[in-house]
Amino acid sequence: MNEGGRLLLTGDEAVAQAAADGGVALGTGYPGTPSTEILEYFQILGGRAQWAPNEKVALEVAIGVAFAGARALATMKHVGLNVAADPFFSAAYTGVVGGLVVVTADDPGMASSQNEQDNRRYAVAAGAPMLEPSDSQECYDLTLVALELSERWRVPVLLRLTTRICHSKTVVRSRRVKRSGATPRYQRDIRGRVMVPANARPAHRRLCQKLAEIDAWNESSDLNRIRPGDRQLGIVTSGVSYVHVCEAAPDARILKLTMTHPLPTGRIRAFAESVDRCHVIEEGDPYLADAIRAAGIGVESAPTIYRFGELNVNRVRRILAGDTAPEPELPRGKSPALCPACPHRGVYAVLSRLDCIVAGDIGCYSLGALPPYEAMDTCVCMGAALGVGLGLRHVLPETEARRVVSVIGDSTFVHSGITGLVEMAYNPPPTGHVVIILDNATTAMTGLQEHPGTGRKLDHSPTARLVLEDLARAVGIANVHVLDPTTDNAHLEALLRDALARDELTVIVARRPCVLAAGKIKQYERDAAAKSAASTCKHAPARRGGQK
Repeated sequence: MNEGGRLLLTGDEAVAQAAADGGVALGTGYPGTPSTEILEYFQILGGRAQWAPNEKVALEVAIGVAFAGARALATMKHVGLNVAADPFFSAAYTGVVGGLVVVTADDPGMASSQNEQDNRRYAVAAGAPMLEPSDSQECYDLTLVALELSERWRVPVLLRLTTRICHSKTVVRSRRVKRSGATPRYQRDIRGRVMVPANARPAHRRLCQKLAEIDAWNESSDLNRIRPGDRQLGIVTSGVSYVHVCEAAPDARILKLTMTHPLPTGRIRAFAESVDRCHVIEEGDPYLADAIRAAGIGVESAPTIYRFGELNVNRVRRILAGDTAPEPELPRGKSPALCPACPHRGVYAVLSRLDCIVAGDIGCYSLGALPPYEAMDTCVCMGAALGVGLGLRHVLPETEARRVVSVIGDSTFVHSGITGLVEMAYNPPPTGHVVIILDNATTAMTGLQEHPGTGRKLDHSPTARLVLEDLARAVGIANVHVLDPTTDNAHLEALLRDALARDELTVIVARRPCVLAAGKIKQYERDAAAKSAASTCKHAPARRGGQK
């Protein structure tokens, strides 16, 4: 597409397009719906993109890029920011040189998540400016604005998306952004970068001063705009809620907020005074309503029943009408299930037959909790299978403790299960413990992405591979077994029976590629072999003819 061309993009693709047009040097993150496609599309556009083992590492890498004066993008779903919170909070203190945009993709209604947290709270807690787009064009524009604001005030900027924004397509007009071609370099700043208490105290004051300046700038910024309408009803809104409000209340006067931290309270106050009735419409927590009321501005907000799930036009109409009658139940969709040929099925059949207490984890294998197996008893967060399983082992009566098994996928294990394995070796329960790593050679639930255990990068090119069984032995687990759960199912059952009876630690790697990824993996391997062979031929020394 030519410069200035029109593109039909999802919100995720629009962020990636802006990153490419805005000169982002590196995009990094961990795959998680609804944010996954940002880095995949960035790579397609020719950007340098990579999957990190988890979101914390991704953000730390992005911080390093920004310290060097280059632009960086770190992407994650809402719960991923929990994992990355430690560096996120400290990066607000240290500041950055190059632009650093942290994308959090919230999931109202929990289409593919274990909770419905509202990450707007993170901006306030960490002291980071926050922008909220309402369509793909704004995803594009605000990514560029976020990079500029980050460089102007030398602070990371939070770009908050939601599922509907991430996956809906609207027209985007792109543009190439002119930036200085300066080579990244590091300028030493020990007091600004090393967050020991003596340096962190003045850093906190500097951050507060930056936020005060951004607040003053936001009061007159054209990011926040008023759509004219009847003064009888004024609505303050942001993000995708703005789109619903425009259709639900076409005659209302609307204040659309785009930078929602720090809030332009002066502008909101003037708007509220200009209308007879002022209502806040927002999806999720009453973040805006609470902050506006805390500033002494009288506004109405949605009853608690509308705090859950996504908003839509009909729900907005009900909110404005004060309708608190029970909402009609949505039709039940088809329950998800493991694929017919999924290698996890054999594992769950064994766990069910042995009546194990299964501490599970996040991934497509979570579906083992559903019929017909019903062989997962807990699923808390990424990596929790090991810690929860160990906790159960430590306190349950011996007969019950011996039934406890931790089950975790390969990508999830790399993400946050490794420290749990270290804990298992360091503080072993009296009855030992059993961990089953379901290694299907991909990050299946989010769309077959790579991870360090596959030996392939985001673009599927070969790289170093983390060998899970070697890692287990390295941390001190003596009983480590690798098997194919589809061809060695009887062996798996016998092995698991024996392991549960022992007072020892056991790791079983149940390895079989995901049926959806197997063909692609073979093609990646063929491509890598062909490339390696071509490279060998190219660099082979030429033969010299001999004399007869």
